[in-house]
Amino acid sequence: MKLLATIFYSIIFLSSLFSYYFFRKEKRLHKTRAKLPPGSMGWPCIGETLQMYTQDPNVFFASKQKRYGDIFKTQILGYPCVMLASPEAARFVLVSQAHLFKPTYPKSKEKLIGPSALFFHTGDYHARMRKLVQSSFSPEVTRKLIPEIEKIALSSLESWANGQVINTFHEMKKFAFEVGVLSIFGQLNKTYTNKLKENYSILEKGYNCFPTKLPGTAYHRSLMARRRLNQILSEIMNERKEKKLVTNNLLRHMLNFKDEKGNTLSDEQIADNIIGVLFAAQDTTASVLTWILKYLSDDPKLLDMVKGEQKAICESEYGENRSLTWSMTRKMPLTYRVILESLRKASVISFTFREAVVDIEYEGYLIPKGWKVMPLFRNIHHNPEFFAEPENFDPFRFENPPKPNTYIPFGNGIHACPGNELAKLEMLVLLHHMLTKFRWELVGPSDLVQYSPFPVPEQGLRARFIKEPTANKCYF
Repeated sequence: MKLLATIFYSIIFLSSLFSYYFFRKEKRLHKTRAKLPPGSMGWPCIGETLQMYTQDPNVFFASKQKRYGDIFKTQILGYPCVMLASPEAARFVLVSQAHLFKPTYPKSKEKLIGPSALFFHTGDYHARMRKLVQSSFSPEVTRKLIPEIEKIALSSLESWANGQVINTFHEMKKFAFEVGVLSIFGQLNKTYTNKLKENYSILEKGYNCFPTKLPGTAYHRSLMARRRLNQILSEIMNERKEKKLVTNNLLRHMLNFKDEKGNTLSDEQIADNIIGVLFAAQDTTASVLTWILKYLSDDPKLLDMVKGEQKAICESEYGENRSLTWSMTRKMPLTYRVILESLRKASVISFTFREAVVDIEYEGYLIPKGWKVMPLFRNIHHNPEFFAEPENFDPFRFENPPKPNTYIPFGNGIHACPGNELAKLEMLVLLHHMLTKFRWELVGPSDLVQYSPFPVPEQGLRARFIKEPTANKCYF
């Protein structure tokens, strides 16, 4: 019995010893795995915010990646962040493990756009609203907008060709805003359009300002404009409800929405999502269009080729109607590749913000719960491993599709931009008429870049537009 007892206690002792050994080993492995990525947190509180928003993003992000690798930490806008510069990491955050991360924006920005806007949310509400927006911007719906987009494009171009030097970016913003209004409301009373434009212009001026509510500050003026926008949108909604207009646009879809329990959207929810769509539709599209003019101006040979493609459509495709059709916009392969390459090279959206909802381990590094996570689209788009000679503007690189997850100008996964096809369509329509009926001359230097916060050529690319004497050949 003593022998059996000795053997039993020996087994218990050895088991405990081995358990302790493996526990210590596992703890050491966990400690090894659970280390923060390399990097600098910058100054107290502000971190590296100033460097990121005032430097050339190519220089800021690329220098970090070169020094620390594809995963590194920093501090932006007072928040600790992990930046991810590889396609695999971007897919991990945005697609395969998207449930571990949530969209995140400063509260001050949520107040201006509206807390119910779909890109502030996850889960069922986000899924329902995204489906609603996608159905409103489907190809079947947007192709019917081409005649109205043409009218807006031609009206804009005519207003630019008055002999005056224009700020291209500012004028492109006006064009993109009007297309956004068209896609949301359909035909809208000009008085309402002007009121929306006036107050939205005030709102956006405070979007990137210090969020103080003191009267007279840009942020306070933005908050007041946001309240007025709510009132204007409420008037429009009440009018549409009374008239029971049968139209196929985003507002109608939102007014008619009912979930499986019969719940409808409140006026506040609709207003927030309308402002959110306008916010997403304006600056990014306008920035890309401005860069397209810059890139084409830098390459006269390419400009002639794109003009040739568009003029060939005029000569061979226009019938008695002489209006662009959906099928014609599908016959612009070089122009379309110019848009794709401009989206890549300019990378107007350099990154996106997410927040870790739990402690996450990725590639041996810890991403703590609550930290911001930033997939760096710009770094991926400018990586020579994926795009040869990335600093060269070369639309012909898109004759072959890029490697998976290396081209994400509109994001990826469930939070990818639902209006990206409309954005590309309105670019094609404007470029068609601009290239066949007008020419432009850049005024002053165009090689410097300003950040506001999207990168655009300095002074918004100052240019003078001239109407071609043979333009009437392509008019409808």
